[in-house]
Amino acid sequence: MRRGDRVAVLLPNRAEWVVAGLAIGKIGGILAAISTFSTPRELGWVLAHSGATALITVETFRGRGYLAAVYELCPELAASAPGALRSARLPALRAVIALDARRHDGVLHPDDVVTRAGATTTAALRAAQMSVAPGDVCYILYTSGSTATPKGVTLVHGGVIDNGFEIGERQHLSAADRLWLAVPLFWSFGSANALPAILSHGGCVVLQESFEPGEALELLESERCSVYYGMANMARALLEHADRPRRRLAAMRTGLTIGLPEDIEMTMEAVGARELCNVYGSTETYGNCAVTDAHDPLALRLHTQGRPLPGMQLRVVHPETQRLLGAGEIGELCVRGRVTPGYFRAPELDAAAFDADGYFLTGDLGLIGDDGRVRFRGRLKEMIKTGGINVAPLEVEEVLLQHPDVQQAYVVGVPDRDRDEIVAAVVELHAGATTTADALVAFCRERLASYKVPRRVQFRGAADFPRTATGKIHKPGLRQDLAGESGMMRP
Repeated sequence: MRRGDRVAVLLPNRAEWVVAGLAIGKIGGILAAISTFSTPRELGWVLAHSGATALITVETFRGRGYLAAVYELCPELAASAPGALRSARLPALRAVIALDARRHDGVLHPDDVVTRAGATTTAALRAAQMSVAPGDVCYILYTSGSTATPKGVTLVHGGVIDNGFEIGERQHLSAADRLWLAVPLFWSFGSANALPAILSHGGCVVLQESFEPGEALELLESERCSVYYGMANMARALLEHADRPRRRLAAMRTGLTIGLPEDIEMTMEAVGARELCNVYGSTETYGNCAVTDAHDPLALRLHTQGRPLPGMQLRVVHPETQRLLGAGEIGELCVRGRVTPGYFRAPELDAAAFDADGYFLTGDLGLIGDDGRVRFRGRLKEMIKTGGINVAPLEVEEVLLQHPDVQQAYVVGVPDRDRDEIVAAVVELHAGATTTADALVAFCRERLASYKVPRRVQFRGAADFPRTATGKIHKPGLRQDLAGESGMMRP
């Protein structure tokens, strides 16, 4: 590998992912992280787009045959000498490394890599390391968005280290902390946030290959984990698992999560992380650009996403006119400072992602209060326009969650001939609850302006919500499900 070479990593959360990431970066290479949920088509697209010269993977994981997909993409591989691939479809790809005990045709075995490493001198390694600068790209992290294909977000060494350190400072991390990590390392929450946050403070990483609540509870207890990184659906699975009452999680202290106040309180209950931090950010802002302090009062950690991190500048503008808005006014959140230098091989995306002042346009709605704290209010593209008036889904969701019978609530806009869109809510009730759609509508009518009140309510079980590969509720899927349906849906 040489400076600037892209190395694709397609692995679950295991030590080799971390070792590979640090080694690739140390010599000036670029890690192109591939989702373990990738289909063969998606794998081929990322390998081609990144121009990866090498792929590090395993034969299979959770029923997905990664090597079989590579052999299909590169039929020349089986007859190639390991490390000397010449592929018509993927001309940049030279080496495939599989971290399996058994050998595969044309594929480098871990023992081969160790043997080859012996030919590299210490002087050559030091020279390669000294050539790496803070502004050099170290990651390409692929994220879905409004485009038909994933966007390759580039991140640089200095930003990953500095921002990770500042995130760790907000959590008051130290060398005594032990971070449980089951969120995927290919996701920025893992690789550009959790890893540099804990490593820059000398702490320990406890990896779980992929999330399973029973195993997670065992790890949290036996490894005395003190830092939680996870989403609300993961915390709920932990809380509801049969083993939870007998597990001792007294070491748990802090961590990061996102969600509504109810989600954060539930997460604190599930794992005992009483100093849990609320956050705001995206892959393009190195995972987070605003984080609450672990020692902030609970109300601030529940209802705000904290102040911008040192080195980050946030402002709010009118989403249509780009006029700068004042404190407390809701608009599009824009970020400058430690933000992506651009999307890999996509100048057209760069042109649309930044304003004339160099601020990254997040596509998120929010406000910055007089206290300087960020308050997230939803995705701009999720904004519902009903009868010409904008409705923020998050506001309606927060009201629905105040009802004692509601476990989860998600609000989307559904196309309507007369009003452009109508407000629709999909709700999960607590076990045994019998609230009706009419009752929920009446509850909202007492607390919201009439145009914000859901005109349709549908009830679902927890397993019936469409989700993304990383476990988040997939609102476009909900919107698609509801399109064409009519009337109130009752339990």
